[in-house]
Amino acid sequence: MKVLVAVKRVIDYNVKVRVKPDNTGVDLANVKMAMNPFCEIAVEEAVRLKEKGIATEIVVVSIGPKAAQEQIRTALALGADRGILVETDEEIQSLQAAKLLKAVVDQEQPKLVILGKQSIDSDNNQTGQMLAALAGMPQGTFASEVKIDGEKVQVTREIDGGLATVELNLPAVVTTDLRLNEPRYASLPNIMKAKKKPLDTMSPADLGVDTAPRLSMVKVEPPKARQAGIKVESVEQLVDKLKNEAKVI
Repeated sequence: MKVLVAVKRVIDYNVKVRVKPDNTGVDLANVKMAMNPFCEIAVEEAVRLKEKGIATEIVVVSIGPKAAQEQIRTALALGADRGILVETDEEIQSLQAAKLLKAVVDQEQPKLVILGKQSIDSDNNQTGQMLAALAGMPQGTFASEVKIDGEKVQVTREIDGGLATVELNLPAVVTTDLRLNEPRYASLPNIMKAKKKPLDTMSPADLGVDTAPRLSMVKVEPPKARQAGIKVESVEQLVDKLKNEAKVI
């Protein structure tokens, strides 16, 4: 069974994000980039399926600048077999990403497509659902457990009320939640081996997809700085401040 995993290049989650002085976006100059954490979980799940003998090939695809090869190589070092980079320097929004991934799915014909449920930069949580709709595939989102049984996949989903389990016919799209697994670290020998694994590059034009944005960014602002807290001497003083200053009681 071939598994296709989508990964995204984002600002490392440990980095404090800076907003551009003109408020048009986020400053990416000299900022450490990394694989989206939810995408790491997607790669780990695919590798575990291969270790169980269920998956026979793992193909990793990323959309972005040439530097996104770094994140693909990371996935290859974790156990993926080959990579595909859809190279573009344009800002790719959720719908355009879904269309590009759909074109890759049409070429590769995977039995299972795994994506992170969302990226930590745009935080839209849209691409997996859009891909499933465009490809006409069933979807299991927010997965905390994935079980393959023949031509079906059972996905335990995290929902507001607890857990819900759905059974999907393959091929299907699954998006990963935090509790699905804990990603491993790549060993040095595997990092060296990843440099020799195949990585194909193509453009959106090669896939016949128009990447013109449908949305425009109006303004980006940093969150307001939190005010320092205060200490109170008694419960009575606390109640007084909550009632008369905070006005929450």
